[in-house]
Amino acid sequence: MDERSRSLQELQHIKQMMERSSRFISLSSLSGISAGLCGLAGAWVAKKKIDCWQGVDCSGVSPVHSVIELLNYLLLVAIVTFVAAFIAAFIFTLYRSKKAGVSLWGSISLRLFWNISIPIVVGGFFLLRAMQLGQFELLAPGCLLFYGLGLVNAGKYTLREVTWLGYTEIVLGLISLWVTDYGLYFWGAGFGILHIVFGLVMWFRHERNIGTQSRTVPA
Repeated sequence: MDERSRSLQELQHIKQMMERSSRFISLSSLSGISAGLCGLAGAWVAKKKIDCWQGVDCSGVSPVHSVIELLNYLLLVAIVTFVAAFIAAFIFTLYRSKKAGVSLWGSISLRLFWNISIPIVVGGFFLLRAMQLGQFELLAPGCLLFYGLGLVNAGKYTLREVTWLGYTEIVLGLISLWVTDYGLYFWGAGFGILHIVFGLVMWFRHERNIGTQSRTVPA
């Protein structure tokens, strides 16, 4: 190996070390895939209940007798879906961190947490007020928009795919504002299909060829 090749390798190593110190790079692709599967499952359960409420098909679900009962059920489905997705993402990311020999907790992970949490918490208050005002058609677009803003806000502290996932969620949320009759389908696409797609992209780009090496961030 000539001197020029060694110098290039050393520069690449220094660059990777600098990026490690400024980004949380232990995010597992399985976190996105598992979150997407939870999102699709939640959308399917919600769709079954809504179909029953509309008198389309009540097979496999118990009927609801009021709008309040339906909304409470859908809220419960959303909470369970979020908790299940969060737990699965945490487990896979914790495993990935231990495998790579990187601490899960640190200043970068805390910045990541706060940057994604603030837009989501604000969005939660917005959606709660929308429900109080009876603007239920804004729930699905609001979820996508504020979640997308959280991802974009936190993307600078982790893999770039997270930022692009955020932009895609925002675009989907904006479109759904004008197609409110299909809000649940957009919700399922955003929280289900997009997570799976970007999870697969993350796996192909960052994990497919990893052996004993820890994950690196592409230029």
